[in-house]
Amino acid sequence: MMRPAIWLLLVLPQLAVLAPALAAGSAESTSAASIEALPPYEVEWVYRVKWGHDEEFWRIFQKSQIPVLDREKELGYVLSYHVYKPGLHTSEDSRWNYRVVITYKNILSSTHGGALEKELFPDHSAYRNAENQRWELIDAHYDLPIHEIDPHAAGE
Repeated sequence: MMRPAIWLLLVLPQLAVLAPALAAGSAESTSAASIEALPPYEVEWVYRVKWGHDEEFWRIFQKSQIPVLDREKELGYVLSYHVYKPGLHTSEDSRWNYRVVITYKNILSSTHGGALEKELFPDHSAYRNAENQRWELIDAHYDLPIHEIDPHAAGE
């Protein structure tokens, strides 16, 4: 999940778009409409798994993360997600085992994972143990907000 400080840096510019609309009308109806107007938010999760632990990592990921993404999609927070695995190999410094590209409805929709983990995994101790085991199998990981750009637009 994303650290709160990083999340604030990403969400504040988008929330600045909401401020004029909130000032112009009733906060309740305008804020809901303004939030709905926020653009989709796309994030890429990339994992490089320690050699020899790919299957174990994937088994845990399927048990712990895929149900959360499926539930977020069911609730409308996630519009789509795609999981990628390379077909060949690269050099060690650029090697990755899994990429997950998630398109959230908007940036605010990306904040529900923790609550859904509690809903989906009532034995939170067992869930945390599995997640700790999954993280021990990772050599490198990052979450990167990504933006599609128009290749024909000037100044992109």
